[in-house]
Amino acid sequence: MNGLGGLNKSPAGVVIGLVQLQLPVVVTPDDLAHQTQRIVEMVGKARRNLATMDLVVFPEYALHGLSMDMNPAIMCRLDGPEVAAFKRACIENKIWGCFSIMEFNPRGNPYNAGIVIDDTGELRLYYRKMHPWTPVEPWEPGDLGIPVIDGPKGSKLALIICHDGMFPEMARECAYKGAEIMIRTAGYTAPIRDAWRFTNQSNAFCNLMVTANVCMCGSDGSFDSMGEGMIVNFDGSIIAHGTSGRPDEIITAEVRPDLVREARVYWGVENNIYQFGHRGFVAVDGGAQDCPYTYMQDLVAGRYRLPWEDQVKATDGTSCGFERPTRKFGEGKE
Repeated sequence: MNGLGGLNKSPAGVVIGLVQLQLPVVVTPDDLAHQTQRIVEMVGKARRNLATMDLVVFPEYALHGLSMDMNPAIMCRLDGPEVAAFKRACIENKIWGCFSIMEFNPRGNPYNAGIVIDDTGELRLYYRKMHPWTPVEPWEPGDLGIPVIDGPKGSKLALIICHDGMFPEMARECAYKGAEIMIRTAGYTAPIRDAWRFTNQSNAFCNLMVTANVCMCGSDGSFDSMGEGMIVNFDGSIIAHGTSGRPDEIITAEVRPDLVREARVYWGVENNIYQFGHRGFVAVDGGAQDCPYTYMQDLVAGRYRLPWEDQVKATDGTSCGFERPTRKFGEGKE
């Protein structure tokens, strides 16, 4: 069920295009401006590629590459020229777009942020990555939660970024807040390929939710990103999958949020997003609605601690060349 990649679009369908963008090298403001224009051109390619496309998705690091450079001269702002260019591209091509920026933070390390812009150029979703890929990534941990918006064709849309998707709680939060389609953008390289595939599928199946997932692609001379655009149906089956590793290929499929809604209402067996909060409803009225999970209770109470906590070796970014931080989360915020 993908409408031949979106060529045959149903009235209730949402056609998604995942751009396996060529991994860039961005060092200077001129590099940043050039890569911004490259993304704008790819928005146009997406529209020419498929007239039925509703949403085009660019990977994490599409604008900045994988250097982890925190140089303020190449960091972005929501009111900066890069986001303005993305807005114009969405207006001119009459398409929704999902984009990645490294966002300047005057009170600490930059944020790894994702945005969704609608086909009128309005910023509709703004998300900061909750779980940077430590110890490799230096980004400030996100502080905005996970927004869920009304997306194209009335779908409910959420966005998480890369390593976020390795935590089942992230996908569950998206679904719990109503998301029918969860975007996952990434810059992952080949060693993560298998984990990328099965978490994209489990995130979908465990939450009766479509997942649309894409990485950067190709080499920058140091790193090799893998592409691996994947659109997964709510039953965990793969609808479309970019396995060629070809940079700038756009992986497309039609998804059906109306069938997600139907499954969430009518499924009995494996309606896990409902059953999680209604344990054993055959035996007890309404099911058990307690919270028997120690890790949840401890996290809320601020006492999350593993039995092997004192043995963990990587607890900061010094192994990857970053200085040990001294500031606590939330300190220095206005």
